[in-house]
Amino acid sequence: MSLRRRTLLKVIVLGDSGVGKTSLMNQYVHKKFSQQYKATIGADFVTKELQIDDRLVTLQIWDTAGQERFQSLGVAFYRGADCCVLAYDVNVMKSFDTLDNWHEEFLKQANPPDPRTFPFILLGNKIDIDGGNSRVVSEKKAKDWCASKGNIPYFETSAKEDFNVDAAFLCIAKAALANEHEQDIYFQGIPEAAVPENEQRSGCAC
Repeated sequence: MSLRRRTLLKVIVLGDSGVGKTSLMNQYVHKKFSQQYKATIGADFVTKELQIDDRLVTLQIWDTAGQERFQSLGVAFYRGADCCVLAYDVNVMKSFDTLDNWHEEFLKQANPPDPRTFPFILLGNKIDIDGGNSRVVSEKKAKDWCASKGNIPYFETSAKEDFNVDAAFLCIAKAALANEHEQDIYFQGIPEAAVPENEQRSGCAC
């Protein structure tokens, strides 16, 4: 019987500048909402530990840290991702319209083994603004987009009000964990010493 190891899962959060990516992450991990957060490097991440069934899981959630221009992040940012979160602002149509670009960009840069089954999740954020009266992207429109991409799970969230944030990230963690299980199949029967551990994880490919 092997000892159960802690599982590290890398989650990438993508979306236009200003949709609330960092706020969602901070609300989930630190339970606080602030407009003052400023990342100091090209990409930043936070970690959160949780238990899913009998697995201890550490989510490593990566934020673009203001580097929203396409192709400015480098392959290292995307490499090894277990799940990709796409976020938009329900009050800004442009942030919804660029989701196709972010989806394609991720698949191109991360190059997952099977792009059709790689787990994505869509978050429609800032549903609290103006009591929902300034909303321009309907829930139906968002769900139709998810259906067109292979039935991606969809959550409507408010980082400010802490609405649906935990539920969304639990779904994200489970999707990442399921994806990681699938990848583990490739390593069955390989002695542990044969699995390279010298993969570079530090540094920035800017």
